[in-house]
Amino acid sequence: MRIKALYLLLSLMPLTAFADEGMWMLTDLKEQNSVAMRELGLEIPIEEIYSPDGISIKDAVVHFGGGCTGEIISSEGLLLTNHHCGYGAIQKLSSVKNDYLTDGFWAMSRNEELPCDGLTVTFIDKILDVTPYVLEQLAIDEDPQGVNYLSPSYLEKVATRFTEANNIEKNESTRFELKPFYGGNRYYLFIKKVYNDIRMVGAPPSSIGKFGADTDNWMWPRQTGDFSLFRIYADKDGNPASYSENNVPLKVKKHLKINTNGIQVNDFAFVMGFPGRNWRYMISDEVEERMQTTNFMRHHVRGDRQEVLMEQMLANPAVRIHYASKYASSANYWKNAIGMNEGLVRLNVLDTKRNQQEQLLAKGKADNNNAYQQAFDQIRSIVAKRFQPMYHQQAISEALVTALDFMKIPSTKELEQALASKDKERINAAKLKLQQEGEKYFKSVPYPEVEKLVGKRMLETYMKYIPEDQRITIFDVINTRFKGNSDAFIDACFKYSIFGNKENFDKFIKRPSLNSLEKDWMVLFKYSIVDGLTQTALAMKEANQNYNAAHKVWVKGMIDMKQEAGQPIYPDANSTLRLTYGQVLPYKAADGVEYSHYTTLKGVMEKEDPNNWEFVVPAKLKELYNNKDFGRYAMENGEMPVCFIINTDNTGGNSGSPVFNKRGELIGTGFDRNYEGLTGDIAFRPSSQRAACVDIRYTLFIIDKFAGASHIIDELDLVD
Repeated sequence: MRIKALYLLLSLMPLTAFADEGMWMLTDLKEQNSVAMRELGLEIPIEEIYSPDGISIKDAVVHFGGGCTGEIISSEGLLLTNHHCGYGAIQKLSSVKNDYLTDGFWAMSRNEELPCDGLTVTFIDKILDVTPYVLEQLAIDEDPQGVNYLSPSYLEKVATRFTEANNIEKNESTRFELKPFYGGNRYYLFIKKVYNDIRMVGAPPSSIGKFGADTDNWMWPRQTGDFSLFRIYADKDGNPASYSENNVPLKVKKHLKINTNGIQVNDFAFVMGFPGRNWRYMISDEVEERMQTTNFMRHHVRGDRQEVLMEQMLANPAVRIHYASKYASSANYWKNAIGMNEGLVRLNVLDTKRNQQEQLLAKGKADNNNAYQQAFDQIRSIVAKRFQPMYHQQAISEALVTALDFMKIPSTKELEQALASKDKERINAAKLKLQQEGEKYFKSVPYPEVEKLVGKRMLETYMKYIPEDQRITIFDVINTRFKGNSDAFIDACFKYSIFGNKENFDKFIKRPSLNSLEKDWMVLFKYSIVDGLTQTALAMKEANQNYNAAHKVWVKGMIDMKQEAGQPIYPDANSTLRLTYGQVLPYKAADGVEYSHYTTLKGVMEKEDPNNWEFVVPAKLKELYNNKDFGRYAMENGEMPVCFIINTDNTGGNSGSPVFNKRGELIGTGFDRNYEGLTGDIAFRPSSQRAACVDIRYTLFIIDKFAGASHIIDELDLVD
């Protein structure tokens, strides 16, 4: 079987590897990367980084909240991650009275640590290469030529079979996740333990943790203290448990040592984390598709929404707190989309992809193997067929789903069916359920006037990019009942809909009627959006019918070709634990523009602008700077370090990742990439791609000298 041959090839890959490119599987480090890592400067055995049967650095790296990375920095479950990773939790705990986003927060005792409802931290207990087992299962599968090799539901069943056959224990906090790699050519099983009593310990004010905000986001040089602190709690036996006053700080099996000696140019560094997604095996047509659909809509739609939100946020502190996390999340990948498209053009990535394609197609022809050409032609045809529905789907998703909080109205289907049945018992049960969900909904959208403004702008933006004959069905109503006036439609939604305001809802709940639901503007609007998403999804599903099979063949060909050329071979990121390594290095951004490998507190003072919320500097920080009161955390020249850059291969999900020196000691926390490196999700450019990291000395300085939380410093394991 072809897949078995590839599995053997991957298992026997040579020891050579590029230092800067690659999101490496921990299970393969010893065979694939140990020589290169030692040549670059690694001084500890690979087993100290990852040991399949023992305790290693891996055991101190966690998945934070499902979308970021965190690291354990004390024996009592203290966790370090980015400020922007903890931003949602900080926002939920904030109010106008206790504005932790603006003012920061520091628990001066364990009793002051704040529970974070809904936040989880996940440890990876085991990583098992189960490719042979999955291949055996696929061989006896009822549909061996189908697409089960990528099906999450099918792989979940296989994971269950494997764990039962191997007597792997499972309890309420254990998760088994079986994932495909290399387009379904290899499989790993991840055994996880999830903790859900997580408490906030410390966070700097946004003027430190978010210094530079949107202007500096994805840029270098940076001077942001992008960090926050949380603690994991467990029951008295160390097991995951829901929040309880009786829970205690988790006694972890591994925490990191923190090095305060700093970094130098060319120092070896490695990063461990949970990179989200990248697409290194795309053909050029897919890159163009990404540029013209996902990136295009993120750029233009989010930009319009953010303009409306920012105006309202600056005018009202309560509005600012409520929308802060949503705005930050939106703005992050708005700028990413802009930078990625610019970089793809500037670096001629499409030409590079075309050259790679031609090489593989020529190789196939020389080997008398037509499989690559067939796969390539099929992918091109699929991309052409799915472009329009994907473009429309992205417009709906960005403008009418992600952007409109008021479209999160609860479903009325159950009540509609009950009313149609005229069964009083069913009606009362459905009414009670809707009443409870409605109460939650109105709490989630406390600023209808803001929602109105956003809704009007988003319909205007949607109409700008989608022709009239292709728009979702609610525009039939807008065109006939409102004479094409989408603003009037939004006003009518909030004035007349049962979800437009609490008074309307309460009145409806007292005497619900099927007629009211069938004519309700917001309900009709939501149905129309769902129908639009369904129609575009069906069109894409039809177009994508043979994509996975073709992509699998194409990925195999690219791997074969790269392996023969001695180039790095690693799977695309998919939110699983990976390691990447390289060096502390400056870079040249453009002709005559060169950037240093580090920044200092001096840069914060130089960027200060008291009239711009993005660049306000706290008085206490200025006082410490003016007095040069940096404690033990200053550089040899007396300056206070803030951030540094390394040439490792990072992407979204690496936020909060620990950065280690040659001895496996913590020297920083990864938080961003540089603007010139935003093409990295599709094509890595070692000369220009950099990961931005908070220097651990700045983190310690803020905790100790700025916050006065020396008790936290006492808890850490510091080494020089």
